Amino acid sequence: MKHFNMIIMAVLALLILASLSMYTVDQRQNAMVFQLGEVVAVHKQPGLYFKLPLIQNVRYFDTRILTLDSADPERFITSEKKNVLVDSFAKWRIIDVKQYYVSVGGDEARAATRLQQTINDGLRAEFGKRTIQQVVSGQRDQIMDTLRSKADQDARKIGVQVLDVRLKHVDLPQEVSESVYRRMEAERKRVANELRSTGSAEAEKIRADADRQREVIIAEAYRGAQQLKGEGDAKASSIYGAAYSKNPEFYAFYRSMDAYRQSFRSKSDVLVLEPNSAFFKYMRSPRPSK
Repeated sequence: MKHFNMIIMAVLALLILASLSMYTVDQRQNAMVFQLGEVVAVHKQPGLYFKLPLIQNVRYFDTRILTLDSADPERFITSEKKNVLVDSFAKWRIIDVKQYYVSVGGDEARAATRLQQTINDGLRAEFGKRTIQQVVSGQRDQIMDTLRSKADQDARKIGVQVLDVRLKHVDLPQEVSESVYRRMEAERKRVANELRSTGSAEAEKIRADADRQREVIIAEAYRGAQQLKGEGDAKASSIYGAAYSKNPEFYAFYRSMDAYRQSFRSKSDVLVLEPNSAFFKYMRSPRPSK
């Protein structure tokens, strides 16, 4: 029985010793082994590892992608000396555990503070070279790419990789927004008035041109009508002349009948003529005198 108890105690001691000597590293972690406060090993691959019990201790670091999100929008000044409020976030992760530990003591809060300072410095520099319109829409992608590159370059010094930097919002402070809106409103009114003036001038020009074209068309039409009338009168005169030359007496008779028809068209017409007037020649004798 005594030997059995000793075996049990030995087994328990071995289990305790094994638990103190073995540790595992998850695929989402890196592990650093310290011996009396000094780093003696770094394990980046997942698996089962051994350490000296009581002498060595292990510290784990999360290597998954982390998000750095600013608590409040930061204020920056553009090249126009206008304030803008910028809300941004960054994606980062640990890539060199030993450098990370040496630089910031393995403290995630200190690393986040360092990264936030770097990003803010980059934003201040980039916004200071651009106008409000450029930072809001025109060159937003270029700003984010530049920020990511500069932030990553500085983050490597503390064993961190910056994967992405994004601008969530770029807004104007209330007082600046009102000033910008008033200026935009005044500019739109100026453009509207300019367009109205230009439109009125064009309308007057079009009306004047239309009036001129109307006068030209009327004049040309009148000229054409007069020309046709003249040609018709000339042709009529030619026909009358030809008819008169063939039978002068019949021509005189025809003209007299036409004159009678025109003169006696209305019953209210009154003619004051002498009875022996030549006008009544064919009324007195329908046959011509020899």
